[in-house]
This record gives sequence, structure tokens and C-alpha cells, in this order.
Amino acid sequence: MDVVDLRDFYDGSLGQVSRRLLQRRLRAIWPDTRGMRVLGVGFATPFLGPFLDGSERVLAAMPGAQGVMRWPADGANRVMLADEAELPLPDRSIDRLVIAHGLEHTEHMRAMMRECWRVLTDGGRMIIVAPNRRGIWARMERTPFGTGRPYSESQITRLLRDTMFTPLEVGAALYMPPVRWRVALAWARPLEDLLGRWRWPDAFAGVLVVEAAKQIYAAPTHKLAERRRAYAVVPNPFRNGHRGGARPAGVRRDRMPNDEEV
Repeated sequence: MDVVDLRDFYDGSLGQVSRRLLQRRLRAIWPDTRGMRVLGVGFATPFLGPFLDGSERVLAAMPGAQGVMRWPADGANRVMLADEAELPLPDRSIDRLVIAHGLEHTEHMRAMMRECWRVLTDGGRMIIVAPNRRGIWARMERTPFGTGRPYSESQITRLLRDTMFTPLEVGAALYMPPVRWRVALAWARPLEDLLGRWRWPDAFAGVLVVEAAKQIYAAPTHKLAERRRAYAVVPNPFRNGHRGGARPAGVRRDRMPNDEEV
């Protein structure tokens, strides 16, 4: 989605309630980030506000295909436009990382995950906010969670393990229906507390909220195939005294001629 569409959603009534619920969920997972460096990837700025107090540094990286928007409205800008597969940050420079509106839209999913692994410190943690495949939000295109690729719990945990992360906690959020009715919005927080305690994400939740830790003792589970040049054996034009004809460029002879033959 375009950055303007994302901004307009979170400026509306449904987006404001969604932002508050997700902020509360993320803050419950990371209650204390004093002295830490926090990074948001994708469109994570609506959820980074609570981390501004006490954190050493809070930054956001928005992908070029989405566009970029200044944040916060007051104070120095903390947002950069970056390629999600090549973040302009040093190795092991981030303590906490949040991916929101990023994983479901990127065309370079594994490359983005490896970049997140690279910039996280050895004890770093990451939270992914992704649309729940079985939730009703993923079927409603009026919200940002209704676009892109949704995930099930097994899919997102498998992706984390394949990219050298250890899933720590798989939770959910946004149990309310994606409607702008005043009554539904008023009951959003009590419904979140009730269903969140019973843990029914597949049936009701709009998003999955997954915390993971960086693995520093494992190797990638997939190996890149070695690139080997293939050669085709062709008749040697220099054999039996024949010197005519040209050898195709880039094709190896079945034997190399000696100095006298050349």
C-alpha cells in the first residue's frame, strides 16, 4: 500500500482504535526499552510512540515501493527511506525491531529477514505484526491488513526458523470486527482483553503478533546451490593437421593444443 493510504487509515476512527490496541500489545511484550535502540521496518511508526520515552534511539525504515513520510510530527525526523533488503545500518546495531505492514508486502521476504537478523544485536528481539490468514480482517480490503499476503501461525513460525530466528511467543490482536460503528469501537478494548485471555487468534483475531529472538548458533537451513560452469565437448579443429574453422567463443576444447600446434 502507498504511504498516504496507510496514513489515512490510521488517522480515521478505526485506525486510531487499532493503533492504540497494537501499541498496548507491543508495550506489554517489551515493557522496558530504556537504553535500547529500536527500529521499525515497513510502516511501523503508528506503534513506535510508546518506545520514545527512555529508549536510546528510535528509528523507522520505510521501503521505497511504499514511500516515506516524516515522523514524528513534532521534533526531529526519525524516518529513512531504505531498501528493506539492504538496510543502511551497521551490523548488530539494533536491540529491538518491529516489522509492521512490511512482511506481507515485500517481494524480497527472505532477504529482508536476513537484513533484520544482521542489524539485530546478539541478544536482540523482534516483533512481527502480520495479517492473520483465518481472520476476518484479511478478507476486508478496506483496511491495510486486507492487502498483501496473510499468514497462519505455522507459516510465520516456519519462516522465522528458516531465517535463523527462534519464535518466543505467538499472540494475536484486533479481535474486534473491522467496522467503524461507534458501538463496536467502544467495545474494542474489553473484547480485546476477553478474547485475548482465551487465546483464540485463528477464529477472531485480525493480526498475529509474534516475538522472536535472533539465533547466533545456527546455520541457514537452506543451502545455496553452487554455480558451476558447464562445458560442451566439441571436435578439436586442430586435430589431424586440420587448421581451418573457428572455435565457438566460450567453449572449451576437448584438449588444449601445444605450442607447436598454436
